[in-house]
Amino acid sequence: MKIILTHEVSGLGAAGDVVDVKDGYARNYLIPRKFAIRWTKGGEKDVEQIRRARKIHEIQTIEQANSVKAQLEGVKVRLAVRSGDAGRLFGSVTPADIASAIKASGGPEVDKRRIELSAPIKTLGAHQTSVRLHPEVAAKVNIEVIAA
Repeated sequence: MKIILTHEVSGLGAAGDVVDVKDGYARNYLIPRKFAIRWTKGGEKDVEQIRRARKIHEIQTIEQANSVKAQLEGVKVRLAVRSGDAGRLFGSVTPADIASAIKASGGPEVDKRRIELSAPIKTLGAHQTSVRLHPEVAAKVNIEVIAA
């Protein structure tokens, strides 16, 4: 099935790309979550609009990405969450929580879809995540999860 991506999807493409995927993947995952729309001849007009919006929000150059990387790596991020007695969290820390904590700590605004967690954060303490700023630049962000 041919689809138009409306958001960046890891391993598939960026917003505005027209890609061919298996029918079930598109029908059951990408389209319901609004990551993609079906490709039509009329949809080609949407592709240009999506690409223009992506250029506005995207970091264009590697120099720009490196400056944001320096800002992110210099920010001390503390995230207060509810936890049990043994240091286990009630639930887990999501990329949206991390993005809002970075912003609250005085860092730059980061899109939650660019934050990559290798494993869910379910315990108190220090953790490290990666933020994909540019295809060639990723920033390591240290997060301290504390009890609220």
